[in-house]
Amino acid sequence: MFVTSDLKPSTQCVKAANKAQSVLRMVKRIFPKIDKEDFNILYKMYVRPHMEFCVQAWSPSMVKDIQILEKVQQRATKWVTDLQNKSYDERLKVLKLTSLEKRRKRGDLIEIYKIITGKEDIDSKNLFRIAANDHGLRGHQLRIYKQPCRLNVRKNFFTQRVVNDWNRLTSHIVEASSVNTFKNRLDNFLPDMDN
Repeated sequence: MFVTSDLKPSTQCVKAANKAQSVLRMVKRIFPKIDKEDFNILYKMYVRPHMEFCVQAWSPSMVKDIQILEKVQQRATKWVTDLQNKSYDERLKVLKLTSLEKRRKRGDLIEIYKIITGKEDIDSKNLFRIAANDHGLRGHQLRIYKQPCRLNVRKNFFTQRVVNDWNRLTSHIVEASSVNTFKNRLDNFLPDMDN
């Protein structure tokens, strides 16, 4: 992971996109024509991981950084023979993929669930403060108090950017007994969350 003095992930985004793009080119040379099923296997196994490795630590917030990563997926979806003339959104639907930005949001929520419920070996008290009822917050019992930020760069840190999305989840999702149950309930809820 590349960290700059201004704590912006632009360098990491460029490096991740370049690595994913070079792997994509290599795989395309080996498989010049491909169907949907093979694409999903090859893309998810060899290309996408380069754009998602440790993404909770360096998740992009600037539009240019988000777009540089998303363009790799846009190019990759054109690789499927029957989808080259369709729009990016249509290609995603046919391939049953989501945008990388939505995947990062889902990944953030899964990670916070693992931290808060003790399924990750991290002391959640060092990262988050569970909001007591005296803050006037409604919702589930694991709502997080959002710390005020003085600097814009801090607003994009994992411990800040996940709070609003986490607090919007329902008790049914947050009180899941396992990570897989949480993922399944979250996947049913996320389309409603975008509205």
